[in-house]
Amino acid sequence: MQPATSSKTATATVGLFSLPVIVAALGYFVDIYDLLLFGIVRVPSLKSLGLTPDQISTEGTHIFNWQMGGLLLGGILWGVLGDKRGRLSVLFGSIITYSLANIACGFIPKVTFMDPLTYYALMRFIAGVGLAGELGAGITLVSEVLPTRLRAVGTSLVAGVGLSGAVVAYFTVKLFDWPSAYFIGGSLGFGLLLLRVGVVESGMFAQVSANDSVKKGDFMAFFTSKDRFTRYMKCIGIGIPTWFVIGILATFSNEFGTALGIREEVKPGLAIMWCYIGLSTGDLASGFISQALASRKKAVTGLMLFTVLSTVVYLFFGLKTALSLYITCLALGFGIGYWAMFVTIGAEQFGTNLRATAATTVPNMVRGLTIPMTLLYQYLKPGASVIGAGAIVGLLAFALGFYSILTIPETHGKELDFVE
Repeated sequence: MQPATSSKTATATVGLFSLPVIVAALGYFVDIYDLLLFGIVRVPSLKSLGLTPDQISTEGTHIFNWQMGGLLLGGILWGVLGDKRGRLSVLFGSIITYSLANIACGFIPKVTFMDPLTYYALMRFIAGVGLAGELGAGITLVSEVLPTRLRAVGTSLVAGVGLSGAVVAYFTVKLFDWPSAYFIGGSLGFGLLLLRVGVVESGMFAQVSANDSVKKGDFMAFFTSKDRFTRYMKCIGIGIPTWFVIGILATFSNEFGTALGIREEVKPGLAIMWCYIGLSTGDLASGFISQALASRKKAVTGLMLFTVLSTVVYLFFGLKTALSLYITCLALGFGIGYWAMFVTIGAEQFGTNLRATAATTVPNMVRGLTIPMTLLYQYLKPGASVIGAGAIVGLLAFALGFYSILTIPETHGKELDFVE
């Protein structure tokens, strides 16, 4: 690591409620709306295509994994672009991509030129590619333009506002049919483009961009140094429990409800909504907790412990009503409310020439790891039961999460004007 310039770190000149922070928050709001929309409409949309409950579980997992695969690929593409061409290029390009894909999803009932399920999977893959760029570029930009003392609170504000997009997505589906929900999501994206016109590029990136001797956006750089590779893997490990909760416990809450003997219908869309209400609240709180403790690691560790306790309640405390399951999802969501903190840690671990690549690829690697988690869950279900399969996947996720957060370097108060 070395300073990006010979001068002292450039002083950030924007406030907590400045245009870059507001636009990043609204951008993440639209991103989460579109990202979670499939999880909310998975059952009704596939049911409308004539699938049986067993087929909905199998095909729903298949389409969900295609979306996660798109996030994995998009994370690398947008991350590299963010360090090579700038944070704003990603914020514009990603939203155009996922907005078009979501509008295309609204036409699924009218698709006759190919298998609708194949078309659905393809559109969710393209949407995943687009959705991958939003959070990392936004968090990177906000981290670089805010003063050090406001960084944790600012990034938590972005995530807290953004994550409420899941709640809006749920009520949009309730008020309209599922194709209309996709059309609305795409329209919100294009509306957001107008707000982005007034946002300027990060000064830190501008300085590094002008220096031709600094190699920028080299994804393979994470694998050519043991130190960088270790930091990168630990950044990913910290986030794995978050998508265990979202991708397994909330998304397949209808299956867990049946296994627990809950007689009422458990709606995954409602479980996801309550999970994200908790997540939004937790993300807002995590920034202040980190600031009070003067430690990113202590804040994340505490929230992760709370998530473990909530998972034990969810799986083993014999929940008997849909309401009790939704309340537990709310608690689980609050526990994984270190999402913004974990992305911020990823951004703070690396220099300006790799920061967007790290902050964009890390959360999308975590999202992409939902694929092996769902495959392992589906594989274990016949022999270990739904509850047993969930517990085994959760044990692995939390083991990796705790090891990573306890051994990664602390970044609270770290100056970011350096290069790798």
